[in-house]
Amino acid sequence: MSHDHHGGGGATVATGLRRFALVGSPNSGKSTLFNALTGLRAKVGNYPGVTVSRYEGVATMPGGAVVVEDLPGTYSLDAISPDEQIVADVLHAGDERRPTPDALLVTVDATTLRRSLAMVAQVLNVDLPATVVVTFGDELAQRAGRLDLAALGRALGVPVLGVPAADPRAVDALRRHLADVSAWERPVLPPPTDPAETRVWIDSVLAAADYAVPQRDRRTARVDAVLLHPLWGSVVFFATMFGFFQVIFTLAAPLQDAIEALFGLLGGLVAEFVTVDWLARFLAEAVLGGVGGVLVFLPQIALLFAMIALLEGVGYMSRAAFLMDRVMARFGLEGRAFVALLSAFACAIPGIIATRSLPSARDRLATMLAAPIMTCSARLPVYVMLIALLVPAEATLGPFGAQGVAMFGLYVAGALAAMATAWVFGRLGGRRQGALPFYMEMPPYRLPRLRTVVAAVWDACVSFVRKVATIILTTTIALWALLSFPLHDAGRLEAAGIDPTDQAAVAAYTLDRSYAAGLGRAVQPVFEPLGFDWRVNVGVIASLTAREVFVATMGQIAAAEDPEDPGTALAAMTVEDGPRAGEPLFTPSVLASLLVFFMFALQCFATIGVLRRETGGWRWPLIAFGYMFALAWTGAFVAGRVVGLLAP
Repeated sequence: MSHDHHGGGGATVATGLRRFALVGSPNSGKSTLFNALTGLRAKVGNYPGVTVSRYEGVATMPGGAVVVEDLPGTYSLDAISPDEQIVADVLHAGDERRPTPDALLVTVDATTLRRSLAMVAQVLNVDLPATVVVTFGDELAQRAGRLDLAALGRALGVPVLGVPAADPRAVDALRRHLADVSAWERPVLPPPTDPAETRVWIDSVLAAADYAVPQRDRRTARVDAVLLHPLWGSVVFFATMFGFFQVIFTLAAPLQDAIEALFGLLGGLVAEFVTVDWLARFLAEAVLGGVGGVLVFLPQIALLFAMIALLEGVGYMSRAAFLMDRVMARFGLEGRAFVALLSAFACAIPGIIATRSLPSARDRLATMLAAPIMTCSARLPVYVMLIALLVPAEATLGPFGAQGVAMFGLYVAGALAAMATAWVFGRLGGRRQGALPFYMEMPPYRLPRLRTVVAAVWDACVSFVRKVATIILTTTIALWALLSFPLHDAGRLEAAGIDPTDQAAVAAYTLDRSYAAGLGRAVQPVFEPLGFDWRVNVGVIASLTAREVFVATMGQIAAAEDPEDPGTALAAMTVEDGPRAGEPLFTPSVLASLLVFFMFALQCFATIGVLRRETGGWRWPLIAFGYMFALAWTGAFVAGRVVGLLAP
């Protein structure tokens, strides 16, 4: 599978194969059909802008393999945003970087056929064979609607096939249909291009197809009366988010304990059976202490993406976008900006790419610079570790767990800070242009498909484990070397009063005089006002590669100090230098400073790289890194002082 971002070239998954492009509006079932044809998984959501990258896959047909490309969802070929522009570019030949498809599959939702036909008219004016794929026909019938597919095909002059909910039999029929594009009918006369004439054409097509508009889904209407209410809808939204963060600690805790027990068992086996000193230390500190310390948070990652997949699958996300559109308006932004910021909850990178759906260059830049502040999944392990050190597991606020309340507060604070940042950069970007149309789907509530939810969680977990096995493992190996060298001979150890046979004393001496310690102390003037010592400084610097590396770094250092019980060693760390020497390192004020620092700091090289690509240079990425570091340092300083006064 080739995952080619819009701005890049058109490298294909295979050469010499017939190419089909899937075109359709958001929520028309386009990505679901892509998954059914190719067996691959593309993200499926219930709000505009979710498919912001080009997905390609090879599908096996009766006549051989073909390439299927899932284009971004769009309502029109008259592009007003970058992601709509890519659809227009792909469908019109002439760009050698993007191969022109041999034929088109146009997905239309049977329950909203009138709106879909406007884009169908534009697609049929493109000089390419096309087949219209009607989705949600089963739902149309359930809601007392009516559509004659054969008559619709005659009215359009192209083949029309019904594929309800990616039904396997209907998909097989579509596969057979794709085998012979030369037999596809073409319109004798293309639809009119004048908007007024197009409306008349749509009326005639609907009449010819004996189309009856479906009744409104009564269940959806009753639920929406609450969920879209300005007051009660907002209450439900925040209660849903609040409940999730309670669950993420209570439900994940037993699983996390089991993973910790597993790594404890592995640590015991290393101590018992690995007799080579340096190898034993490497396995205990770098692998088990570093990588294992991050893998412990896999249950929280799985729960986070399970919730997102469930809310998307049931149709709630578009309601959340509708509610938040009012909030976004107060910050000078529109609903599309909420879609981008919502995407950043998983990772800032898709959030930044999702800004391609914004028509305004000013709004796009403001949202790109704000997206990295949204609380992404990479912050989750850091937050969980620090909250566990700051808030006892048994602590409650009324009937609620205090740890979950703290996590919810961090997410809310991050979202508010991101929107405030977008407002500031929006104002700095100059005068706002006139509002452009923004369509938001309100699909009926549907039971989420178990396969879709499981696939989303599986993909997220695999991605997290892959990141642990590559970026984080590489970084922890480098850190282990920095924490373990230079080595000291017996003479120097004895001169320092260290017994060379006392492995614990030698390890502590080496750690305190390691290259990593020198690096951490070199930047101490920057972070000393925040209460950090050299060990925390090393973790902050290392987390530039990925935020989770902070957890791995602290795990390595704790494992170096006490390989048998690094968790207790971490909580018991004391300050080694300066006026606070001997005092506990992770005081409430230091933990509060760290939480706020990671809330704002741009600790992710990959995000910086995507910002450079999307903005076309280094100016804005450097501005983003600079302003976020300034926010992080200032916010951490203030938070530490306030908490220090409240909890001396």
